[in-house]
Amino acid sequence: MTEAQRPASTGVAVVESIDQEGVGVAHVDGKVTFLEGGITGERVAFARRRSRGNFDLGTVTEVLAESSLRVKPRCAYFGTCGGCAMQHVEPAAQVAAKQRVLEDNLARIGKVAPESILPPIHGPTWGYRHRARLSVHYVAKKGGVLVGFHERKSSYVADIRSCEVLPPAVSRLVVPLRELFTTMAIRERMPQVELAVGEAVTILVLRHLEPVEEQDRERLRAFADRHGIQWWLQPKGPDTAHPFYPEEAPALDYRMPEFGLRIAFRPTEFTQVNAAVNRALVKRAVGLLDPRPGERVGDLFCGLGNFTLAIASRGAAVVGMEGLASLTARGGENARANGLAGLASFLTYDLYTDAAGALARLGPVDKLLVDPPRDGAVEICKALPDAGAPSRIVYVSCSPSTLARDAGVLVNVKGYRLAAAGVVNMFPHTGHVESIAVFSR
Repeated sequence: MTEAQRPASTGVAVVESIDQEGVGVAHVDGKVTFLEGGITGERVAFARRRSRGNFDLGTVTEVLAESSLRVKPRCAYFGTCGGCAMQHVEPAAQVAAKQRVLEDNLARIGKVAPESILPPIHGPTWGYRHRARLSVHYVAKKGGVLVGFHERKSSYVADIRSCEVLPPAVSRLVVPLRELFTTMAIRERMPQVELAVGEAVTILVLRHLEPVEEQDRERLRAFADRHGIQWWLQPKGPDTAHPFYPEEAPALDYRMPEFGLRIAFRPTEFTQVNAAVNRALVKRAVGLLDPRPGERVGDLFCGLGNFTLAIASRGAAVVGMEGLASLTARGGENARANGLAGLASFLTYDLYTDAAGALARLGPVDKLLVDPPRDGAVEICKALPDAGAPSRIVYVSCSPSTLARDAGVLVNVKGYRLAAAGVVNMFPHTGHVESIAVFSR
């Protein structure tokens, strides 16, 4: 088909870049056009799906000149399942695109530029998801229960039978789980199953909206015996999750050999999904922070002590602060279990509603590590004292836009230098950008 023969609803464009969601970006007739399926440098034909005032949305229908960065997706469900967005892009190019997103956000939102770019942190690109929340949905027309992620840009559960980013042993459970749940009496009242893979145990947490009767319980027991997993049941919120079968199982934990740590956690508590990249991230963060014996360090939004305990292992006194009491309690337990109770302590405080009070409660620190949720830590950055502020801040981020905003405050208001920044490929094949930055004064 020649360009003159293409329908009016289609067009031809050269993809200039990939955005944060793994979508190609082009300019067509002077208008920004986002093209699903396009890769930097490709000439593509596309169909417009939607036209807005200042941008268009489209889908690539034909690649006219293919990029050397294009690869064949490993997963048979890529494009339908919404779990991944970038399997068609060579992994190193995915990381480069994320680095560009980070730098663009820093420049555009924060009006700052790092003095140096840190080498990207990356690890396994397949089988890396040790944490996942899989939807469970009974669909009579599909012949039973579906188990998996949602379809791309849809509330429907994707009809999958394997998953390349789950550990292989877990991927092989998708079909048996579908078969199990289809037989259960409460199959229409089980919205999700949460996965937690530890060093010695794999736990599946079944969220159920009605009581699990004995016949269904027996099915769950048989499944656990057959596949070597432990079931937990969760009738209401995360705090109601409890071991079901087998009641006695190895502890759920992850290890950080670099620091001699073993960190225990509950399957519903937050931990990073990618254990290998987390180990590399903690090593990088502690190296940039450079905690030393005799120093006092703060770790804000500390969770259950992922960074806190590693910092303490280097001999510095560290205070972890977090809004959830259950996580600070877990941090204290892990500090005692790892012989670090004398150096690591934990405080429960709401870091969002009273940033100034949180910093006053923390007290003076020589250095600071900040690892906030997607909303960032702008109020903490604003509340830092002008005198006696930490000499170095390591900021771990899961949102390049809020990191950029907060970096603008630290550099342009508080007088810090953005010494270095780089990306962390915690979620390969997705557009999710994690990053790390170090500020000095």
